[in-house]
Amino acid sequence: MTTYLTPQQRADRTSSAVAAAVAAGRELGLTVTEPTVLHDVFSVVVHLAPSPIVARIPVVLPRPDDLTALAGRQQDELEVTRWLADQGVPVIAPSPLVPREPVRREGFSMTFWPFVEEDRDKEPDYVANAGSVARLHAALRGYPGRLEFLSAADPRFIEDSLAQLDQHPELLGAADLDRARREWRFLEPLVRSRGAFEARFPGVDLQPIHGDSPPANIFHSVDGDLYSDFELVTLGPVEWDLAALGSEHEAAYDRGARRLGTRPLDQEVLAFVNALGMLRVVATLTLAPQLPELVEYLRPAVDHWRTTPLAAGMSDAP
Repeated sequence: MTTYLTPQQRADRTSSAVAAAVAAGRELGLTVTEPTVLHDVFSVVVHLAPSPIVARIPVVLPRPDDLTALAGRQQDELEVTRWLADQGVPVIAPSPLVPREPVRREGFSMTFWPFVEEDRDKEPDYVANAGSVARLHAALRGYPGRLEFLSAADPRFIEDSLAQLDQHPELLGAADLDRARREWRFLEPLVRSRGAFEARFPGVDLQPIHGDSPPANIFHSVDGDLYSDFELVTLGPVEWDLAALGSEHEAAYDRGARRLGTRPLDQEVLAFVNALGMLRVVATLTLAPQLPELVEYLRPAVDHWRTTPLAAGMSDAP
């Protein structure tokens, strides 16, 4: 039987994250008298008012105790977004009021960002956003820092989750788990090895990419749209950033790429990232004890996955 976080336990986790952020902010010299939670799902995002600073504290994690790995990813995000801002790319960059590095406090690792006022009257246009991702990719091509190959896919998380799901049949049935494991045996070498990926997809270039569906992570500020939330920034094919969005979004991206003279999406690589993305959805079921609403949120995606060809119909799928 899976044990889920109770509403009180979740409220306590949020309170602890806020307290840690307030204490860390004050230690950094910020005035914090009215902390306000702006968002509380996978991360607690708190405005450290009246300071113009927002702290983001991840709280739902595959490996909650591995703060070293989390801080490494957070440092990548800070460095990439700072570099993009220096190039004039519209992005939410780290706050200049505090050191640009993760801060660990009371079992949390957090980062600090400027408070940006949202334009709440603007409805997101995800198709238009997908077209603008081509511009982001063009900018990211010049990033000089080192990033790991497809770290956003987190193969260790997928592998560990497929092992854990044996013990949680109420989250995923035996037939579905068998399918997921067969797909993973096929996809795993292409995720873990850059060489294997490049041999399977010759001519498909790899570059720094956002890592976490950038069309859904464009922040509509009162001063214009800003690329945001680079928590999973990684080295990979541009197709990863369009995974599971569908043909309309893919076409919008291709139009943007043609205008810039950059590469359009490769259909076979799209099949790969779509298959891999669905396995990450299946793996994310194991986070439901930390975030109970995930089960209902992910259920439609899992239902859809059952109807699709094995490994999204890749030409050499078993």
